[in-house]
Amino acid sequence: MHIEVLVPNLPESVSDATLVNWHKAPGEQVNKGDNLVDLETDKVILEVPAPASGILNSILKPDGSLVIAGDVLAIIDADGTTPQATNSSPVTSAVSSSSSPLSPAVRRILNEHQLDPQYITGTGKEQRITKEDVLHYLESAPARPAASAPPSVTQSASVSAGIQVERRESPRTTINLRPEQRVPMTRLRAKVAERLLQAQQNAAMLTTFNEVNMQSVMDLRNQYKERFEQKHKVKLGFMSFFVKASVEALKRFPAINASIDGTDIIYHGYYDIGIAVATPRGLIVPVLRDADQLDFAGIENSIADYGSKARDGSLSYEDLNGGTFTITNGGIFGSMLSTPILNPPQCAILGMHAIKERAVVEKGEVVIRPIMYLALSYDHRLVDGKEAVQFLVTIKECLEAPAHLLLNI
Repeated sequence: MHIEVLVPNLPESVSDATLVNWHKAPGEQVNKGDNLVDLETDKVILEVPAPASGILNSILKPDGSLVIAGDVLAIIDADGTTPQATNSSPVTSAVSSSSSPLSPAVRRILNEHQLDPQYITGTGKEQRITKEDVLHYLESAPARPAASAPPSVTQSASVSAGIQVERRESPRTTINLRPEQRVPMTRLRAKVAERLLQAQQNAAMLTTFNEVNMQSVMDLRNQYKERFEQKHKVKLGFMSFFVKASVEALKRFPAINASIDGTDIIYHGYYDIGIAVATPRGLIVPVLRDADQLDFAGIENSIADYGSKARDGSLSYEDLNGGTFTITNGGIFGSMLSTPILNPPQCAILGMHAIKERAVVEKGEVVIRPIMYLALSYDHRLVDGKEAVQFLVTIKECLEAPAHLLLNI
């Protein structure tokens, strides 16, 4: 009995997807639930499981195909007989022979660099290969076995630049020292580019700045971080303080938690805070739903969970959809100051930066304090300059006196 492998229903507002790579080849045995292929949408990677056990008879959509919900991707022979001849070209994968569970992010890197996972030691749970394992292998193994390579072709790769080029061996050829590689944008990168351009063209964007003395937050965190981690099984970071301070400021200035829809203003009576995360695929913004109802432990656990999903490439569309306000932290990369770009249709975004010891004046004396510069970009069509400045001052006050957050005053 032949069973069709169909493109599943796509998330709301997603019209199509790009087929990234197959993990099985025609003629291979598959088990029900095995991930056959990855589909990339504007935001997430979707896995397509095998609907039944049997032999993969034929693949109808090769890598790079644009597909919509309901399209037939492949045929499975549930009787387990030898696959029939087909006009479809066999599709192979560098990691199709791997028996260990691999995340989409790991499979993508393995395929890009033509690596065989059997040569990589996994340090994850149950010896699972993680993205960090693959990157470490790339850095430490200059001569690495490839999963498949034509005997007449020598592959040369620049790991740091992510460039891979091929050249045929010949005693008379000159080595190309200026390699180039043209590749199409990923769906996520194209969507990010589209939204950033939209934000600049369709909003009257301004940025206001301030600085915050992080001494009180750092003292409080150092005093309780061990007890906090023992009780809640998660580390106490700075982001939970900024989320709490942002929610308090949003309550005082509801226009910054609003959005514009045509000629209407939508005031949101809830606080869904997006946390910008950098991933190998690009920038994504998972959302903390009802952040005002979360305590510090709830915020930190949610952020840790999103971070794990982002590394494994397992974030769902629901994790990324919506949001009324966004926080981005360029400080983890060493940024001193920046002007973050709005995340439409939101009308404001808060930028955190690196904490540096600076000389400041307190009560007429020069002292050294850990200072962070803050940036608030906002849509001037909806938010007045006075509101934006007062909003940022409120965040500053909450962080410099954390009792405001703990006592709700």
